[in-house]
Amino acid sequence: MQGPYQQKETLADILYLIEDVDEEIFGVILVILRKEKAQDCIRFLSDMGNQRQLESLILQQLENFTKTDTEWKLSVVRKDLKKTNDVLKELKDHDFNKLDYSSEEIEESALSLIKRIKDNKKIIAFLLFVVHLTSIDETLIQGGSNSLHLLVLMQVNLSKKNFENIKIYNTSLVGANFVRCNFSGSQFNNVNISGINLNGAILFNCKWRGLRISELKKLHGHSDQVRSICFSPDGSTLASGSDDKSIRLWDVKTGQQKAIFDDHIKNVNSVCFSPDGNTLASGSEDSSIRIWDVKTGQQKAKLEGYSNAVYSVSFSPDGNTLASGSENGSVQLWDTKTRKKRAKLDGHAYYVYSVCFSPDGNTLASGSLDYSIRLWDVKTGQQKAKLDNHTNTVYSVCFSPDGNTLASGSRDNSIRLWDVKTGQQKAKMEGHSNIVQSVCFSPDGNTLASGIYQDIGLWDVKTGYQKAILEGHDDYAIQVCFSPDGNTLASGSSDKSILLWDVETGQQKAIFDGHTKDVNLVYFSPDGNTLATGSDDNSTRIWDVKTGQEIESSDKNYKDLQIQYRIPFQKYNPLSEGCSNYIIVLRISQEAIFQAKGAFILKGEYIDQSGIDLKTFLKQKGSCFLEDLKLK
Repeated sequence: MQGPYQQKETLADILYLIEDVDEEIFGVILVILRKEKAQDCIRFLSDMGNQRQLESLILQQLENFTKTDTEWKLSVVRKDLKKTNDVLKELKDHDFNKLDYSSEEIEESALSLIKRIKDNKKIIAFLLFVVHLTSIDETLIQGGSNSLHLLVLMQVNLSKKNFENIKIYNTSLVGANFVRCNFSGSQFNNVNISGINLNGAILFNCKWRGLRISELKKLHGHSDQVRSICFSPDGSTLASGSDDKSIRLWDVKTGQQKAIFDDHIKNVNSVCFSPDGNTLASGSEDSSIRIWDVKTGQQKAKLEGYSNAVYSVSFSPDGNTLASGSENGSVQLWDTKTRKKRAKLDGHAYYVYSVCFSPDGNTLASGSLDYSIRLWDVKTGQQKAKLDNHTNTVYSVCFSPDGNTLASGSRDNSIRLWDVKTGQQKAKMEGHSNIVQSVCFSPDGNTLASGIYQDIGLWDVKTGYQKAILEGHDDYAIQVCFSPDGNTLASGSSDKSILLWDVETGQQKAIFDGHTKDVNLVYFSPDGNTLATGSDDNSTRIWDVKTGQEIESSDKNYKDLQIQYRIPFQKYNPLSEGCSNYIIVLRISQEAIFQAKGAFILKGEYIDQSGIDLKTFLKQKGSCFLEDLKLK
């Protein structure tokens, strides 16, 4: 059997054989095949008796002819029937009817084919015809499935079509616009339906199994809020700490959970990898710090010495020291080799929300509810300076890449820059009208980002002037983070969204809006290709920065994103109770967003690859389950 790469030109040539066929004949053939209950369409079309019957019916159902035209038209119909059947025979034996043309292995072949056929209306009509044949002839299911996949990739308008009883297996329909389509009686098996638009569609007695939806592919496991996330130094593993008392390790490439650490007995507030990535530290409401062996998943040590909650932990750049901040206001330094307490740094009066080592590891900064920042000498444990110009809680502290400047963000709505050597305030960046939740230096140290209510501020570190305000969030911008190259800024918000910004222009580059509650954490991987986010919806999600897609074991990186628009919903729904009075026909988005608002569903099965019933998910998307409605 020839491989798909050898056959890609042949397949285009086969499809071009249909170019001279009157496309109206396809619809007539479907009507007759269904009426005769034919199960093998090629055999049916090859039978001489059936051919004569078809010729007669086609002449009747197409146009009215004069007697002089009838003989000529009959010869055309016979030629079209033969050519249609010949092409179906070729396709049936072709890899197109055997392999999944949405697979990565055949992606290049499929895209090459699309370039040749995308503007040919006759071929598009024929591919749609093959899709419908799957409702009649099971020997053509893969060919019909591949046909529908190609139509979706070519962005053919598939809305308001009747797809009753079709059978679609082993393919991808990502981004398809099926608004107001009728899928009643259809069967889907192992189909990626991420981002498809089923708004206003009819789905009665469908059997959809093994469905793949990227929105469902988040890192399941936590049963409460995610408080802290941290990438391993090589970017391959993500750690997350949660109010469910557990820490989970995730494989970034596959999205699979690698390990769970659940020895804490209260909320986990902070997690941090050691510089070599072999050790994880965690701080908890249970007053303890625990040290974990990342490879074995075993607890290596339990560091005790607090009588109150531990809010922050941070490894020194050489990995030999661990710093922690707690509810009682103390900062402690721990020797990571002996696991003994090296020093207790007393000075803060209340909660220490943030600790951060300088790049050289010699200085530790801590920010507190007591309105102050303290700088500590890591070697001696002595306080080097008290920075106390803030007039409210200090939520975040961050060293510049060269270690000479410290930035702080506070509840007093200000950002302050401090000279680390002198302890003097270098600048006070004002202009915010709300709490500064987080601060973050760009990798080159020239720009500082701040997260405030709704907006992101970009500041010129040298001048102290605000370079730009990035407006886009509808609620608090809780967390900000620069990409390693400094060109992109990520922000997470209590409006449930994550935004990516172009630092140079201040323009919004993308929006990731899969979370259902506040996004508290955003964190780039070391190579900048991946973004991890943590949310109050109890989930951690991993995103491909280039495509905007969530990363999961069954995910693929799709290059083409659907360009979509929102338009009003016309008076289409015969039911209003329990259903929205408008739907989105097309939507502008940087990612594939599954939509099913106003879809009518009656009975049937809708099961994903993990065996999970998607009825609740569809309801959340605005679908109307008719068996649940009380019709008057």
